[in-house]
Amino acid sequence: MRVYLLIMLFFSGISFAQNSITGSVTDANRQAIPGANIVVVGSSTGASTDFDGTFKLNVSTKPPFTIKVTAVGFEAKTINVTSLNQKIEVMLKEEETKLNEIVVSASRTPERVLESPVTIERMGIQDIKKTASPSFYDGLENLKEVQMNTSSMSFKSINTRGFATVANTRFMQLVDGMDNSSPLLNFVLGNLIGVSEIDVQSVELLPGASSALYGANAFNGILFMNSKSPFNYQGVSAYFKYGMTSQDAAGVNNYYDFGVRFSHAFNKYFAAKANFTYMEATDWYATNYNDKTIAGIDRSNINYDGINVYGDEVSTNIKGVGQSLAALGLLPAAAVNLLPNTNVSRTGYNEIDLTNNKAGNTKIDFSLHGRPFGDDRLEIIWQSKFGTGNAVYQGANRYYLNDFFMQQHKIEFKGRNFFLRGYTTSEDGGHSYDMVFTGINVNRKWKDDKTWFGQYAGAYAQATLGGMTPENAHAAARATADTGRFLPGTSAFKNAFNQVIADESVLTGSKLVDNSRIYHSDLNYNFKDLIKVVEIQVGGSYRLYELNSHGRIYTDADGPINYSEYGAYTQVMKKFLDERLKFTGSIRYDKSKNFDGNLSPRVSLVYSGGEKKNHNFRGSFQTGFRNPSTQDQYIGFNVGNAVLLGSAPDNLLRFTETLSVSTTQGQIYAGGPTAIMNGENAYGNSYTASSVNAFSALAGSNPGGALGLLRKTNVDYVKPEEVKAFELGYRSFINDVSIDLNAYYNIYNHFIGNLNVVAPYYGTAQDSPTASGGVPNPEFLKSIHALQNGNYRAYQLYTNTDVEIKSFGFGVGLSKKIIADYELGVNYNYAQFDFDQAKDPSFEAGFNTPKHRVKVSVGNEKLFENFGFNVSGRWNSEYKWESTFADGIIKSATVIDAQINYALPKLKSVVKLGAANIGGKEYAQVLGAGLIGQQYFASWTINP
Repeated sequence: MRVYLLIMLFFSGISFAQNSITGSVTDANRQAIPGANIVVVGSSTGASTDFDGTFKLNVSTKPPFTIKVTAVGFEAKTINVTSLNQKIEVMLKEEETKLNEIVVSASRTPERVLESPVTIERMGIQDIKKTASPSFYDGLENLKEVQMNTSSMSFKSINTRGFATVANTRFMQLVDGMDNSSPLLNFVLGNLIGVSEIDVQSVELLPGASSALYGANAFNGILFMNSKSPFNYQGVSAYFKYGMTSQDAAGVNNYYDFGVRFSHAFNKYFAAKANFTYMEATDWYATNYNDKTIAGIDRSNINYDGINVYGDEVSTNIKGVGQSLAALGLLPAAAVNLLPNTNVSRTGYNEIDLTNNKAGNTKIDFSLHGRPFGDDRLEIIWQSKFGTGNAVYQGANRYYLNDFFMQQHKIEFKGRNFFLRGYTTSEDGGHSYDMVFTGINVNRKWKDDKTWFGQYAGAYAQATLGGMTPENAHAAARATADTGRFLPGTSAFKNAFNQVIADESVLTGSKLVDNSRIYHSDLNYNFKDLIKVVEIQVGGSYRLYELNSHGRIYTDADGPINYSEYGAYTQVMKKFLDERLKFTGSIRYDKSKNFDGNLSPRVSLVYSGGEKKNHNFRGSFQTGFRNPSTQDQYIGFNVGNAVLLGSAPDNLLRFTETLSVSTTQGQIYAGGPTAIMNGENAYGNSYTASSVNAFSALAGSNPGGALGLLRKTNVDYVKPEEVKAFELGYRSFINDVSIDLNAYYNIYNHFIGNLNVVAPYYGTAQDSPTASGGVPNPEFLKSIHALQNGNYRAYQLYTNTDVEIKSFGFGVGLSKKIIADYELGVNYNYAQFDFDQAKDPSFEAGFNTPKHRVKVSVGNEKLFENFGFNVSGRWNSEYKWESTFADGIIKSATVIDAQINYALPKLKSVVKLGAANIGGKEYAQVLGAGLIGQQYFASWTINP
């Protein structure tokens, strides 16, 4: 119905008597400038140039009047129009620097990049045209400060200033003012429901904390993607890309990307647009078979847990299995003594056998724009966005987002000095599934865990009695237990796989279920037309979360979980000293249901020195905070080898499990064959996992000394994390060289992270092995018995570290027009953090950021007639990657992208040939994700 309505609106409208003028806009070389804006001074009536640089401006008034012509990268020019048949030819002069471009996000008001109070990066229409990356979103990686984390080809997350993750809850992405993070996951899924490449007006990036204006999630940076207005950019645009990807593991595969945009302004009162994009490719295969527990690839390890192997997470103590079998009379007591006191894991399946390895994304959006007064005093916008696709997300496990669907709907009222918007985001998990549980439960389809480990124990004892070495006995035992295993590619495997991914229960299946929503509203008003002495803004926001995973991920089996948060802010801006010194002060108050309110101030000064005010020095101080995410608070997710458990007070008792107790003595201690475990056990009666590992390693040789290594978990429930951010910067252009320098220093408190703990089914966890008087505590000894016999549950808790974390870094950006029209750009970023691990040995800060990054680009859009090219290169040093999925080293990488483009003016088209990672070595950005290979493409873009 909505599509039908849109079509009707595109071909109908109210006619108004109007006059029109035509003209053209070129640069100093008489080359057409597409996308230049022409506006009648004193009104919002405007138009934009087409691919040939020509325009048609419909006006309701008769000459004389004045028009203003602007284009990104060029100096603005005004023209007096004296008659309707006047031939208007406008030649724009290129700006000396991009630092004169206008941005809005830094202060919620238009200002030049040069005068921004904080570091800001920008990508405009011309930058998108020049990028050598396969898409504009990929091209963002070439901006200063940006670190890209590729989980799969269709799911890439952007990070700035350290602490990078795939699940980047510290970074916000706004598309036309809407936060397009997933309601379920609380972070952005790349450009899954973002904006089409041919509909991008501009992209602005604010690295670092911005809570004073944008609230709780604006903790480590914000990306703003703004689409084109149908009033200014009209007609039918389209692009088509075809290419090939190459990776050692996946081979050579086809790549398709297509998009079309329809836009029309029926008159000065009403306009509409619609976008459709489609992308399909073979994903990068994830084939990292290193063992998570020991260095290198060693499948001979009897407790092997491969990074991209799933099902081998199921592990148990083989001696404990033998004791249970002996108690049931199924194994001679003497044979138990032949079994080693060590863990053995089941044989798993490779990731490439548990997914079709397809990446894809389909986006549809449309918007209706009304201007009741015929200008920008008031514009009413209805916008709907839909996105679906296939991608791999990596959190505690690896998840295949299969036909994952998100939608957003917005109503917005905006004018020259205000906006009021409300929107909702909802999602459906589609046929998505957890690949770890897929491996675990496919295994259980052909043989349950108890039978498999029982057969393993029996076969090992028999092989040992037959004189085999321990190594050969383990191999024989595994071969016996693996009898009947479903082999990938067989019909038995496919049937089991299909049953598992359609089953929602983690005990037997792996399907992800989600129907969560977010309801959000925000407003802003700028009093600059009412108060002249100082510019004052006020605003606020309200958000309601509705979590609905049907008990699959959150503890919402009995119904959706609802909670809300709100905030309000004000900002004052004033210029002094002949408008050379600009002061900006902001403060925001935020309150969430489960936490105390938080104040976030920001103060900045910008001084413009020099005769032309082109030496700009800036300094700022601001605080930021991040509320614990919905996962931090309400998750109750069994991932097999552990339970991810949020710490909201009402969450702990909602997650309850009934678990089987092994060994006769263990059942006596537990008071029966089962134990009931919940969140209070995890937080109140557990040992840190690191101390349990240390205990287990020493227990065989020095039992008494091993007891002293255990440490009782002592953590608080999760609370908001805070940052104090200091920044200095300098922007200028000297002798045609644009210079952008910045340095920052951040102090983090209550940093949110994860802590792995082990809770015994029975007994009492404590640090000291003895009670008063030196007598062993019986309840402590019971907990030791539980640890030694596999009667425990592992949890991943969400908490804060008491240790202060500091991060610091600096960046340098330089660009210059060199020979003729060649443009050279260079930027460098240094990033480091300081965390005293000895004060909190179990806490992983997860900085996950290279210390050094260098990016270089060189290009010429006027190489010769209608030809242009661009080459970009980037390098990063190696760095440590820490995550709940896997820890390890990300190696240094050098990546070179290149493109050459040819304009076809008569067809209003540009043809581009490009390649990413030309001839380069495959590289990783996320430990556990597929290595990134090469990508070659040809594209054809048509603009009216």
